[in-house]
Amino acid sequence: MPSMKGYHALKNLPEEKITDTITRRILVGDKEMIVWWSMKAGVHAAAHQHPHEQLFWVVKGKMEFRLGNEKRTCGPGDLGVIPGGVEHEAWFPEDTEVIDIFAPPREDFLTGETPAYMRKS
Repeated sequence: MPSMKGYHALKNLPEEKITDTITRRILVGDKEMIVWWSMKAGVHAAAHQHPHEQLFWVVKGKMEFRLGNEKRTCGPGDLGVIPGGVEHEAWFPEDTEVIDIFAPPREDFLTGETPAYMRKS
């Protein structure tokens, strides 16, 4: 997926079905990427790490999140910064919407494949 220049509307971005319980929409620039996630109750994003810096914003629902050795419950309006290389994972006890921003863009997300840490969800 090449860099997407200009104006866009969230409703017009393609919705990718990652699993039966996870969907996402992606907007990608040259140096960053924003991903809108929709997670159904019961999803677990297994422990993983990547070199990209990641910011998250919980829009709706609840997320149990582990960043390094610290675990926290996050709800609407909660934000976080995940430095590159730090292991993290998330559990979604209820239907949840989360926005992630990655810098640089996640190359593995541009292939359309399901990330390995989400395949068991």
